[in-house]
Amino acid sequence: MATALITGPTAGIGRAFAEALAAKGMNLVLVSRDAGRLEQVAAQIRDSQGSHLQIEVLPADLSDRGQIDRVADRLRDPKRPVQVLVNNAGFGLVRGFGETEIDQEQQLLDVLVTAVLRLTHAAVPGMVTRGKGVIFNVSSVAGWITGSTYSAAKSWVTVFTEGLAQDLSGTGVRAVAVCPGYVRTEFHERADMDVAEVPAWMWLEAADVVAQAFRDAEQGRVISVTGPQYKAMATILQHAPRPLVRLASRSRGR
Repeated sequence: MATALITGPTAGIGRAFAEALAAKGMNLVLVSRDAGRLEQVAAQIRDSQGSHLQIEVLPADLSDRGQIDRVADRLRDPKRPVQVLVNNAGFGLVRGFGETEIDQEQQLLDVLVTAVLRLTHAAVPGMVTRGKGVIFNVSSVAGWITGSTYSAAKSWVTVFTEGLAQDLSGTGVRAVAVCPGYVRTEFHERADMDVAEVPAWMWLEAADVVAQAFRDAEQGRVISVTGPQYKAMATILQHAPRPLVRLASRSRGR
């Protein structure tokens, strides 16, 4: 039975990936720093999908290099191959760059960039050797705007995934950058972000984001954007003059 490793699976998009992959009959490796919530999620998925699933709980803080490498070792284990990697773990900072502590900014980069880099690098050789595998890197439409460190990190994730997909061409291994907009998760609440004025039409459901990611992977698409509103927005942001993007991003920030 195939195995998927998901980071940040306790809520939102990560939880939706875990549930969808379990429904496809895959064993799971769940990675998060909250061991208690991991155990709870594992129990809930077993209850809903059946006890035949093997669900491994791997507590790790992905802002810590040593703990990232422990997860990387699990991905490299040839006796327990991982066919699907979902790099989803992340968080946001509500204050501007000059108002945050530098350690907060570094932690954000460690989780959103360094962990993605090192875990992907650990997974790719085994997948290529076996001639199959999928890597889903959860990015964001925020990577196409100018929103401080978070946007810069997500921009890196998207471009990194595009380059990775090129490198993997012909190997049987696929890479997909999942670029959602506003999704109904606990992400904004945890970051203490005020989203009360975000209109209803801009919100997505996590399950829809995951379903679109699966469809795009099957069709060979490298960038996965859910919903007509965000497909239009992504097209505009990618082709608009950068001064206009900066102006729109500044207005959004205010």
